[in-house]
Amino acid sequence: MMAKDQSSTIKEITKEFGNDRHRLMDIALKVQSQLGYISEENMDTIAQTLGLPLVEVRDMVSFYSFFSQQDDGKNVIRLCDAVVEKMHGMDLVAKAFEKELGVPFGSTKGDIALRYTACMGMSDQPPAALINGIPVTRICPEDVPGIIKDLKKGEKYSADKLSASIPAAQVETNLMKEGQVIFAPMEHGAAIRTAINKSPEEVIDEITASGLRGRGGAGFPTGMKWSFCRKAKGDAHYIICNADEGEPGTFKDRVILTDAADLLFEGMTVAGYAIGAKEGYLYLRGEYAYLLGFLEGVLEQRRHIGLLGTNIAGKQGFDFDIRIQLGAGAYICGEESGLIESLEGKRGAPRHRPPFPVTYGYMEQPTSVNNVETLCCGARVLEKGADWFKGIGTKDSTGTKVLSVSGDCKHPGVYEIELGTAIDDLLTMVGADHPQAVQIGGPSGTCVAPKDYGRKICFEDIATGGSVIVFGKERNLLQIVKEFTEFFNDESCGWCAPCRAGTTIVLKMLDKVMEGKGSTQDLEMLEKVGNTIKVMSRCGLGQTAANPILTTLQNFRGLYENLCKTDEYIPPFDYEKAIAIGVEIAGRDPVEEEE
Repeated sequence: MMAKDQSSTIKEITKEFGNDRHRLMDIALKVQSQLGYISEENMDTIAQTLGLPLVEVRDMVSFYSFFSQQDDGKNVIRLCDAVVEKMHGMDLVAKAFEKELGVPFGSTKGDIALRYTACMGMSDQPPAALINGIPVTRICPEDVPGIIKDLKKGEKYSADKLSASIPAAQVETNLMKEGQVIFAPMEHGAAIRTAINKSPEEVIDEITASGLRGRGGAGFPTGMKWSFCRKAKGDAHYIICNADEGEPGTFKDRVILTDAADLLFEGMTVAGYAIGAKEGYLYLRGEYAYLLGFLEGVLEQRRHIGLLGTNIAGKQGFDFDIRIQLGAGAYICGEESGLIESLEGKRGAPRHRPPFPVTYGYMEQPTSVNNVETLCCGARVLEKGADWFKGIGTKDSTGTKVLSVSGDCKHPGVYEIELGTAIDDLLTMVGADHPQAVQIGGPSGTCVAPKDYGRKICFEDIATGGSVIVFGKERNLLQIVKEFTEFFNDESCGWCAPCRAGTTIVLKMLDKVMEGKGSTQDLEMLEKVGNTIKVMSRCGLGQTAANPILTTLQNFRGLYENLCKTDEYIPPFDYEKAIAIGVEIAGRDPVEEEE
């Protein structure tokens, strides 16, 4: 397409979104969809049309991994290179793609580009890839020639299929255990009708009485968050659903969005009534773009039957609607303030806190950010009552928890369990026989040793956002720790030095130990630096980035000590070796000193 034609296309796209700079993410997504990439000229056109400095558009586009500033061809294969995928043959699949196209990953051949991507929420059915945005799972090396053939013929993996229906994707639900809360049957509108017969304050009281706590892992009381938000002064109030589950090994929201979308939207509507919001936003991770058309259809149906829009369920003055915002590939947007920045059309860098989103959130207004599972639980509490919800789980951890289980087990998938379930019982459930370790809460969580398998999954013991990865005895646990740490290093937004520099430092120190050049002093320093990153970083990513190292140092210290040859410090720089390399490059013998 000629530059003039591209400029006209971009101006039409910006007009479609009301020339609203806060819709910059949507504008960029559509420009990329139609033109294939966002060049410097394209960014300049967007900036001029929206009245923005070019640097702001460039800053946003360069931040997200799914945006390309050069023409990658019309077909992009993004092969997931997360830990679980590597455990199940991803490397062989990558070699098959490289052999078939004759180029390495990171290259483009003809109109087909090979790229790696982080966890895409398919760890229960690896290896997986996004092909033009459509997930393809359980790929074997022998599948690759057929995939390339289909791409060259243009018969499959068309981006147009994304707006059609879920079956366009090759994804299994893998719901292995249904519980009483999230995956139980529900009458549409039941929670809303109960809520509107109470005052907003009474709805919040019911949520508070249920003991519901945020299901993202931190466990902040949901009723308290809603109360703070409702009481905060502002021109408008907003509810945001965080569906950006980027934690490696997590895919529970994918299943909830597929099987219980109505329950989620019911919960968002109840939350909107409680805090006084008229607008809600579902922030959907870019890897789940294949669900967008389906979810839009669910929203439209709810509008049709009076459960969204104006005078909801016949309640005069109760107006509330939901818009879906698609992300573009950035783990940090799972952090609530980074998500809000992204929703406003910016790079997803976390904000300074305080102020917190409940008083100063989206568009500088009071905002409650809750994750998918929390909002679903909120709908159930209104439907069946606080006492019913408190009857499930433990005293301090009421209700159920949805877990994404993957790795070395016979039955990977999604499990809804009662809070308070022992890790041992979960391992029996998923068919994991005497594993070496279990990663609870993904890389940012805890690596649990066999001696602690009797511990319970709940807020008063081991809390989790939902990821559970099982590692068999044959796995190199320190190599996995290294890959987790590399993930955090790659995903750091780079704003604060403890996270930006700290993750690089601990990686180098870990390499030294793994190469057999470390000492027990290095282990002490590794622990010290890791704790510094944890304490000094300004957002959740940095505060948990050292957890893979810190929790394995605590629970599997022998693996590190076995590689340490001495208690004395060993300098990482070998002077004699460096001189030898220089001599070899120079191609001559070293000059001997005169006697």
